[in-house]
Formats: sequence, C-alpha cells, structure tokens
Amino acid sequence: MADIIQLLPDAIANQIAAGEVIQRPASVVKELVENSIDAGSTSIKLVIKDAGKTLIQVIDNGCGMSETDARMSFERHATSKIRKAEDLFAIRTMGFRGEALASVAAVAQVEMRTRRQMDELGARLVVEDSEVRLQEACQCSTGTAISVKNLFYNVPARRNFLKSNTVEMRHIMDEFQRIAIANPDIFFSLHHNNAEIFHLPPSNLRQRLTGLFGTAANKKLVPVSEETDILKLSGFIGKPEFAKKTRGEQFFFVNNRFIRSSYLNHAVTSAFEDLLPSDSYPLYVIFIDIDPARIDINVHPTKQEIKFEDERLVYNYLKVAVRHSLGQYSIMPSLDFDTDPNFTGAARIAPQARKKEKEKETVRSAAGRSAGPEQNTGPSVRQQRAENLKHWESLYEGLEEAASRESENQALQPQALTLESSWHQEDKPGGELAGGSETPRKEPYQVHATYIVNQIKSGVVIIDQQAAHERILYERYLTVLRSRAGSTQQQLFPRTLSLSPMDAALLRDILDQVNLLGFDLQEFGVNTFVINGLPSELAGKRDETAVIESLLEQYKRNLDLKLDVQENIARSMARSAAIKRGQILTPQEMQALIDKLFACESPFKSPTGRNCFITFELEDLAKRFEG
Repeated sequence: MADIIQLLPDAIANQIAAGEVIQRPASVVKELVENSIDAGSTSIKLVIKDAGKTLIQVIDNGCGMSETDARMSFERHATSKIRKAEDLFAIRTMGFRGEALASVAAVAQVEMRTRRQMDELGARLVVEDSEVRLQEACQCSTGTAISVKNLFYNVPARRNFLKSNTVEMRHIMDEFQRIAIANPDIFFSLHHNNAEIFHLPPSNLRQRLTGLFGTAANKKLVPVSEETDILKLSGFIGKPEFAKKTRGEQFFFVNNRFIRSSYLNHAVTSAFEDLLPSDSYPLYVIFIDIDPARIDINVHPTKQEIKFEDERLVYNYLKVAVRHSLGQYSIMPSLDFDTDPNFTGAARIAPQARKKEKEKETVRSAAGRSAGPEQNTGPSVRQQRAENLKHWESLYEGLEEAASRESENQALQPQALTLESSWHQEDKPGGELAGGSETPRKEPYQVHATYIVNQIKSGVVIIDQQAAHERILYERYLTVLRSRAGSTQQQLFPRTLSLSPMDAALLRDILDQVNLLGFDLQEFGVNTFVINGLPSELAGKRDETAVIESLLEQYKRNLDLKLDVQENIARSMARSAAIKRGQILTPQEMQALIDKLFACESPFKSPTGRNCFITFELEDLAKRFEG
C-alpha cells in the first residue's frame, strides 16, 4: 500500500494558520499596528475602507527593513523578536511568533513599502497567495507602509462569515482603542472611508483616555497606583455613578499587552462590592507591570490570554489597590454613626451646625471681654462673624420642613411614569384581558414595584412590568420605522450631545433610522450632535441625552446578533425607554399596561427573550395548599 502521509504545501499551511491568527479585519489591524510599535514608531496612521474588507493600510515611521528582511518577513515563523526557547519567558515585544504577515499574505493581496534611515531607496513587495509576485526598489519615506487589500478574496467561505460593516468597524475600533491606550506616547490616527475618526497626539494616559472616550471621561477617572516587590499596578478606575449596563470599557494590560481575564475582572468587581448593582460594569484601565519570567503569554495565537505564576497573589493585590483608591478619593462610604446616611441628612445636620456656631460665637465674645482691650478682636471682626452666621442660617432656612414634606410626598404619592399619556386616546383601556371573564375585573396591584398581579377567570396572571413594556414599545417602534411615520415634538431649547469618537461614528451610521422614530438630531461639529426634538411619547418625561446614550449602549450590545438595522434600533429603543423594575405605577397605569400587552402580536416574550407574564391556574394553586 502506498504511503499516504505527506507535507502540506506552504500555501495551504499558511491558510490553516491564518484561520487562527486572522479571524476578521480587526485581527489584521492588531497584528500590523503591533509590528509598527515593535519597530519603534512614534507615529502610526491607520486607513480603513469598507470596514477593512476592501483596504487596511498601516503607515509608520519606524526603523524600516532591508530588502532581504522585507522578503523574509512574509515567511512562516520568521521573526526578529526571539532567538531561542528561553526568550519566550522574557518577551517585552508585542509580536514574537512570526505568523502574522505570513497569515495575512495567505488570505489577502498585500503590498509593502519600507526603507531604513541609512538607505537611499526602499523596497516594494507585492505578495498574493503566499507568493512574492513583485519585488523592486522604490522611493518612500523612512518606515514601513503595508496595504492589505481584498481580505479573504481567495477564501470566499470565510468572507461570507464576515458581518456587516458596522459590526466589523466596531471590532476594528476596539482593537485600535486598546493599542492606543497602551501607548499614549505614540501618535495615532484612524481614517475610515476618507473620514478621520481619531486623531490622538502623544500625551499622558489621562489625556489619551479623554481623547478616546470623550471630554466627559475626565471627571469619571480615579487613579490607581500600587507597587510591590512582585508587580506594579497603575491606571484609572471609573467612579461608581458612571458605571454602564454594558461591558466595553474594561481594560487590563500586562507589560503593555492587552489581555482578557475573567479572574482579574472579578477582583475589580469585588472591590466595587456594595457600590454597584449586579448588572452594572465600572470603567477601568489597569496596567500590570511584572517580571516576564512570572507569566506565560505563549498560550494562544491572539496573545490575549496569559498565565500567571501566582494568580491568587495578583488577584489580591489588584483588589486591595482598587479598594484603596476608592477609599482614598472618598468614593467608599464612610462609617459615621452621628450622621444620617440619606441625602436629607443635611437638614438634620444644619440645626446642629447653627447651634455649635452660636456657642462658639458666645465663647469668643466672652473671651474677648475678659481679655481686655489688648486682646479684643475688635467690633469689625465680630460684626463680620455675625454676618457670616446670618448667611449660614439663611442657607439652611426651611430645609427641615422641605425635607419632611418631600418624604411625606414620596410616601403618599410616589413618582410614577405616566403610561397612558404615551398612547392615543382611542387606545385607552376598556376591553377585557384576552381569555378573561365577562364579570368586572379586580384592580391590579404591584409586588415589589416589579411585577403586576391581576385576576383572570382561570386564576392569576403575574406580569413582569419591564419585559411587558419592552414588548409593547418594540412592536410600536418597529411599526414606526417600517411606516416611516414617527411623530416629533420640537424642543423649546435645543440641547447639544457630546459623544466619544466611537459612539459618534456609530450614531452617524444609524442617524437616519433614529430620526424616523421621532428624534430630530443633527450633526454639530466634531463628535457633537444637536437634539432639536424628541418622539412625542418621550418629550418632557426623560432626559433626552440619557435616552440617546442608553439607545447607543443597547445598540452596541445587539451588534453581534444577526439583526437588521431597523430591528436592532427598535429593540434598543424599547430597552432604553421602557419602565424599569422598581418603578411604582398607579392602578390605571397597570391596567393600561395589561391591555396594551395583550393587544400585541406576540405578547409572550420581550424582545430579549424574557417571559412577559406567567399564569397560575386555580387548580394548581389549590394543589399547593394540599398536604
């Protein structure tokens, strides 16, 4: 029988390797930009067309390569980063496996121009299907420029698995963001379809984060710093009040390399214990500098997973450092048994402060009289203190009564979102619940301000108020988008909305669809929009900027789902605008919610898949009481 085992041709072997290293356009961006950093570049320009499917170009001013090195760089396992196996445990560079360029050249058309400082001419190479089709001398600037065209052109099955341009561009910006954060001393720019999205001059870490996340990020940041004999921690964490419902602003860097670690993420979230609800995620950018001999980064081709020699020790250091920062900058709640922890405590503190101030003033006056003319503070000083005391009292005047009135109002008339006003007059409740009885219905009631309990003919129905409202809004918004008939209420005073460059780029892509819902948004300068109007049902009820920011967060969360733009926006808007768990409703609002839910085409599930209601039959309830 003939031998059947044979070596794979280089072209096939490279395509197999590319399956692990190059998964999407963002993978190409990561590998090329990291090579530019390893080359000592101080300026890196990234140019993207059609979310990387047509062109990915990286231009740097690094050390460049000789003609021989340029050709060798496209060979498998060819690298300048390591020489022997022991070097794997002392790696300080981004790349080291020697697979990136060979993998890229196996699935795309690649052109490279490179020149060293000492050379008069540079080298130009054109590579397709892992073969060098052209090599010649050329004129070019010092450094390297690599153009990757028509990614996966020779692997159509892989190209078909790529998602929409919006999704792929989002992944590219994520990779760009991570690299830019890790290297604030390098100039970065990102251009997509001839529009500049990021322009980041060299700066410190705080300025770089502000450039990436928007100017509003500056007030969110709390510095973290801790140094031990084993490791050094530095970076920033976000204040609890700015935590988001979606992930995306959590970054760990080990020796300036971005990593993913659910274990270390748990350390940070544990430090925020009791400061955040379970479904909120704080911002953090934390750098861990550690001896390379104590970690192993040669775990996965993407190099985003590493192993620590002592993971438990790193966990404890990280948790302690974050808690220390929260306490140092007065984020953690203080234990003061003499004060009321509620905000209304100021009203109780005010009388005590006034009393103490009067006592001090009396003591000062007595001391001044007994001390004689030599030590008398003088009438002008006493008058000034009396005037200050008067201003102090006027500051807190009536605060006690206001606080008590406010607490009484909250107890007697809790704030509730008016659901009826968001529906047309002819849609107001009046019909029976589907499958209900002809007898008059009992008034529904809330349980824990989360669930609505209502009696039906066969038993009891329990409704999740948030899930139900999401279903109602989802179907309404989807109808509005498809019919292009959203109603707008113009704002008396337009408001400006400043976003991060990433969120601004996302909003531009979906701006027309968002305006169909009834918003009136217009671009106004770099990463800024003007809100001229809101959908009629939202006008005057919610903070317009918070609604739009929440809409974008929900939209980003749904990007990886295979949804068209309209369905994604309808789901995101429903999630943003729906009443939340814990919102107190009046009986009329509860009844309106019930009627609208069972008028939906599909009342059983929310857009995210949660049950909108469950029913308990009378027979089932009776059985539960049997011994």
